[in-house]
Amino acid sequence: MRQISTIFLSLFLVSINYGQNTESPLLTSDSAAQIKWVDSVYSSLSLKEKVGQLYMVQVMSNQDEETKNKIINLIKEDYIGGIIYSNGGPYRQAKLNNELQASAKIPLLIGMDAEWGLSMRLDSTYAFPWNMTLGAIKDNRLVEQAGRQIGEHCKRLGVHFNFAPVVDINTNPQNPIIGNRSFGENRDNVTEKASAFMKGMQSSGVLANAKHFPGHGDTDQDSHKTLPTISFNEKRIDSIELYPYKTLIKEGLSSVMVAHLNVPSLEPREGYPSSLSKHIVTDILKERLGFQGLIFTDALTMKGAADFSETGDIDLAAFMAGNDVMLMSEDVGVGVSKIVEAIISGDITEARLAHSVKKILMAKYKVGLNKYKPIGLHDLSKDLNRIKDDVLYEELLENAITVVKNERDLIPLRRLETKSIAYVKLGDDDGSPFYDELKKYGKVHLIEADNLFSLTGKLKSYNTVIIGFHRSNENPWKNYEFSDQDVVWIDEIAKTNTVVLDAFVKPYALSGLKDIENIASIIVSYQNSAIAQQKSAQLIFGAIEAKGELPVSVEPYFEVGNCIRLNAIERLGYTLPERVGMSSEKLKRVDSVAQIAVDSMMTPGIQLLVARKGKVIYNKNFGKHTYKGEQGVIFDDIYDVASLTKILATLPLLMELEEQGIVSLDSKLSEILPEYIGSNKEDITLKSMLSHYARLRPWEPFYYHTIDSVTKHPSPKYYRTERSDEFNIEVAKNLYLRTDYQDSIPKIIKDSELLETLRYRYSDFPYYILKKFIEHHYDRTLEQLAQSHFYEPLGANYTMYNPYHKISDKRVVPTEVDDYYRFQEVHGYVHDMGAAMQNGIGGHAGVFSNANDVAKIMQMYLQRGFYGGKRYLKPETIDKFNQCYYCSKNNRRGVGFDKPQLGDDGPTCGCISMTSFGHSGFTGTYAWADPDEEIVYVFLANRTYPKAGKNLLLRKNIRTEIQRLIYEAIID
Repeated sequence: MRQISTIFLSLFLVSINYGQNTESPLLTSDSAAQIKWVDSVYSSLSLKEKVGQLYMVQVMSNQDEETKNKIINLIKEDYIGGIIYSNGGPYRQAKLNNELQASAKIPLLIGMDAEWGLSMRLDSTYAFPWNMTLGAIKDNRLVEQAGRQIGEHCKRLGVHFNFAPVVDINTNPQNPIIGNRSFGENRDNVTEKASAFMKGMQSSGVLANAKHFPGHGDTDQDSHKTLPTISFNEKRIDSIELYPYKTLIKEGLSSVMVAHLNVPSLEPREGYPSSLSKHIVTDILKERLGFQGLIFTDALTMKGAADFSETGDIDLAAFMAGNDVMLMSEDVGVGVSKIVEAIISGDITEARLAHSVKKILMAKYKVGLNKYKPIGLHDLSKDLNRIKDDVLYEELLENAITVVKNERDLIPLRRLETKSIAYVKLGDDDGSPFYDELKKYGKVHLIEADNLFSLTGKLKSYNTVIIGFHRSNENPWKNYEFSDQDVVWIDEIAKTNTVVLDAFVKPYALSGLKDIENIASIIVSYQNSAIAQQKSAQLIFGAIEAKGELPVSVEPYFEVGNCIRLNAIERLGYTLPERVGMSSEKLKRVDSVAQIAVDSMMTPGIQLLVARKGKVIYNKNFGKHTYKGEQGVIFDDIYDVASLTKILATLPLLMELEEQGIVSLDSKLSEILPEYIGSNKEDITLKSMLSHYARLRPWEPFYYHTIDSVTKHPSPKYYRTERSDEFNIEVAKNLYLRTDYQDSIPKIIKDSELLETLRYRYSDFPYYILKKFIEHHYDRTLEQLAQSHFYEPLGANYTMYNPYHKISDKRVVPTEVDDYYRFQEVHGYVHDMGAAMQNGIGGHAGVFSNANDVAKIMQMYLQRGFYGGKRYLKPETIDKFNQCYYCSKNNRRGVGFDKPQLGDDGPTCGCISMTSFGHSGFTGTYAWADPDEEIVYVFLANRTYPKAGKNLLLRKNIRTEIQRLIYEAIID
């Protein structure tokens, strides 16, 4: 026995075929202790116990008690060496595994098929992208990280061998069993990806397995159901199919799985499975390729092997062919008996048995089974579904999605003000994450129809059509092809519309298209997961780059490696906090504060958004539209943003005029509005006025002048309940102000007294004044100007004045139950009375928006006037207005922008840079941008509902406390 051990352990150390000093991949750094343990265990085993080590049986954690007892019996009576887990759940499997391990004399070697993660077999676990998706990625470091994190999941669940990576080169598009499980059709790309995946997984302490030897990629048959034939000559197989194995073996591959294939050029016996061929397993894999790791058969219950001979004979033939582990035998007891008989009769030598059993024991030592510990159940689910896994998944998809056609540089979509965009969903799976993400960037309408005639009719009013093809992402074997109807519809739509086709399936689907000449842009997104859909939408609008390359050919349209690289155009993207150096865990404290605000009735609801480095990393809604209502706040809801209007509408329009030389910060009111000549305000400059350092009164209750002194209701002198030419200013539902009263407001402001002392005093008056000037200069309303100059090209389609006649009131959050002026619920009409008296279009108030749109405008400022491939303002203009000119006078304000406090009290948490800027609004709104940390923070609320009353959000510092928590969540 001692001699046998010495001879066969030496095979782990030296490759006799190539004369290379290649160590066995199963050796550890402490090889002496490892060999000693292996020898000790091996010598303690009976013949039957040794043979039992060759077997790995299938177990499902969702099986019944009777089946479990049968497995325990196999462990105790047939001494099986391992388990391959299949269907079930992680917690159940962990408990079962601990129980089975406790039944074993020698700890069991645990394997699983977890090619794209434990989710391949288990519920409630993580699914990483399929190999075909990974094959599209250029950066192999990401693939290595995927292998590492899958390995970490396996290790946490007590799995020692992951039967991955698949190294089959999928050169046959009709392959029914490999397909998405392959990295692609190019041998070099497959090898690079498999190598990276293997290294990552084995670095986590989980052993890899390359499959399906000698190559299952070029067949149109499924070896689970039959014996597929690989008809190529030996030279072709050696240069293509075996190529990945040669590289991985040199790089430390732990194991190989041998497939059930008919390969006439390698095995002359007709219909003889490769898994049972000594020439293929021993002569080629072990001797010619010098492989010294573990060799597994594919499942012996598969028809490719099981139909070949009687039960037990397959096991014996497989072992004699050179396999080390018999995977999923039809009958372990019979198989063990036949191998034992063959050893006793001398047909199999003790040395041959020792060779395999000691390799198995070597593997058990390498994965730590010499010091076995049960699987810990605490935090198991959390450990198998981590933020870092979500982060990696996003990175993988961003790097995989591939643009293969893009005529006239259609994508990323630019000049959104010229685009009327429709989304058409095809396929039988969900496309809502795609559509929801598209809507974050612009006005995109979902168009549905029962027939082609109706559909094309509806699409006539759109100049851009995005077609999403969505099929099941449940597993890689699901149907991926276009239906005949899909093909016809795509072809007809593309004849009359500019089309972006986005296929959330493997690339081969495109081969089924009738023609692609009329399709302007084609994107392959590979999978229909929510993240794939979201990232693809972001790519279409230029928030992320296009980096992927086709891993396979798509006849007759595209060749392997085809791709069109696209740069991002600096639109907001959407990602996880960790990707921009922030902590998801710490940001949960923001949830708590926001919920406290709602629960404490400081405001009925809140929209809250945080972006960093151009990525939205927090976008949540809290509460309802009203305290007594049932309508919860959602992304599409819009709020009256009150004084944010100043920096969202009036200020950017003024910045444009300053750039054009129409005005300067030193322009005086008398220079821009002649009626101010001779007034007490004629020498006030734009700079001083917008810095709130011009002795202007804070505000004027203009509506007081129109209230009946007796009834305390709107006076009939000024109001009517029906619209007419004389009463044409709609201040609320069925309430119309006299048309000529708008002329009174500027006069009241012009004639108003100045404050006695020159000091910082916030005032709305500058924005009444500027509204008149800007509208007079352009001869257009402020609403029209803001829409055409900024909102439409920015894709801020949820931003508008007077939403009551533009969108459903269900999407507009009410602001107050007015019992002092309009005497009704203010819903869809501006809350500010002065803005209402200007037909809802104020320079200081009147804009409605959602958090996402406000963030776009703030991000444009943060990016120094550039957004979505377009320059709106010059960097020097941003700098000029974002400057405190009167700080020495104890006035913190910039020109139009609010700035951080100079002392203890102010509009921010006091924890952000002095380069930051923003504004707040009476209704509870707040928007702030910080160039130093590249953070945009938006808080929208209707704290004025049902009564404006006490501003508890301000008193309790809710908005600034949330701001403080945002900064505390920074981790880089």
